[in-house]
Amino acid sequence: MNAIRRTRAVDISNWGEAPPRWIVLLANEVRATNRKMAGDRIGVSRSAVSLALANRYPSPSTSSIEKKVLAALDGLNCPAQQRTISVEQCREYRSRPAPTHNPMAMRLWRSCQTCPNNPDRQQGEDQ
Repeated sequence: MNAIRRTRAVDISNWGEAPPRWIVLLANEVRATNRKMAGDRIGVSRSAVSLALANRYPSPSTSSIEKKVLAALDGLNCPAQQRTISVEQCREYRSRPAPTHNPMAMRLWRSCQTCPNNPDRQQGEDQ
């Protein structure tokens, strides 16, 4: 039997009223599993997870762990593909050249260019 061992509550109050999205995602993952399993999933140690949640990460920048959390845990609902994809998959798909050789791929690519998840979309389009 593989029971998940949870040892203590997840407290992100040190992040203030509105913690960053990546902290919320990390906290939700820890609540669903535990610190060790969450760390394994995102590629960091259990202690790094604990320090990040407590807003006591020793590095002056949390961008490294933030990128890892978002890559592993953040998903976007892609209207073009009608499924959840990672932020990285979204970025790669929308930034590649137009697939002029395949009408279906071109239709999806065009949808991606005006998608609300695309921060580079033209202003005034489908807001």
